[in-house]
Amino acid sequence: MKAIIPVAGVGSKLRPHTHTQPKSLVPVADNTILGHIIEKILEAGITDFVFIIGYLGEKVERYVRGKYPQINAEFVVQEPREGLGHALWIARHTYENDSSLLIMLGDAIVDVDLKPIIEAPTSVLGVKKVAKPSLFGVTEVGNDEYIVKVVEKPKVPKSNFALVGLYKIVNPRKLVKSLEHIITEDQRTQGEYHLTDALMHMIKHGEKIVTWSVDHWFDCGKKDTLLAANATLLNRQSFRTNDYSEQCPGCIIIPPVSIGEDCDITNSIIGPNVAIGDNTTITNSILSNSIIGSYSELRYAVMQDSIIGSDASFRGFSHSLNIGDSTEINFSQ
Repeated sequence: MKAIIPVAGVGSKLRPHTHTQPKSLVPVADNTILGHIIEKILEAGITDFVFIIGYLGEKVERYVRGKYPQINAEFVVQEPREGLGHALWIARHTYENDSSLLIMLGDAIVDVDLKPIIEAPTSVLGVKKVAKPSLFGVTEVGNDEYIVKVVEKPKVPKSNFALVGLYKIVNPRKLVKSLEHIITEDQRTQGEYHLTDALMHMIKHGEKIVTWSVDHWFDCGKKDTLLAANATLLNRQSFRTNDYSEQCPGCIIIPPVSIGEDCDITNSIIGPNVAIGDNTTITNSILSNSIIGSYSELRYAVMQDSIIGSDASFRGFSHSLNIGDSTEINFSQ
């Protein structure tokens, strides 16, 4: 089996962080978004990867080759970027002769055991029940539990089970033929070639596809969902047992927290749900529910629900006060 990870997107909703790095390389917990996805796939025993790259693609390639030298990695450039279906069509030569295929989007973290999905006899689409299905691709299931319809961002959804960016395809050749159909017929939805339209073409021609509900799914294209993913991953048991007392003298550490290598953190309150990258300096600060990039410097910072990029510097105010009775001071204005 081969794993395909499309990572060509610009990530405009995560500006300014994606001005200088791809969305998939934004840090979360003790890794990057892409790193979490790769390691989930490696846990399932897959070592053959195809990365469909575009915006700042050279950084993705450098990251993958540097951090995961043990995998067999191919890189395909999608240019222009005309949707997920278009991306998979461009990369078809890398997987069309494989016996099966796993597709995981490079901007979503899915918390699921991949092994039973890989072992399933039919094609599988990962789904999760959502409050606003019109924002996503949506599946409809028949009485026999097979998918009868997949629709991209329907105006009037008939289901609230959204696609989470996880697809197992047992017949890659059939997928390629369906992709060829939507490309040659110029079948676009919202101006792009969508994978959902190719999947619908496969279903109409007899492909049996089932849904697979996942526990946690984070579409990491926005600040709020990125912070939520960070908190969920940090609350795994492995993080809660880490002891940073020697690494952070004079600090109060409220778990769960992840702190990178060679950091200088003093006289601060860190946590909960804080991830700090390597070689970062933090002094006299209070941080909670935040992500701090590598090689950054924070002094006299009070931050919550924040994302600070790499190589950033922030210096707040230091106060020495002598406050008498019946006094009110408000620095929030």
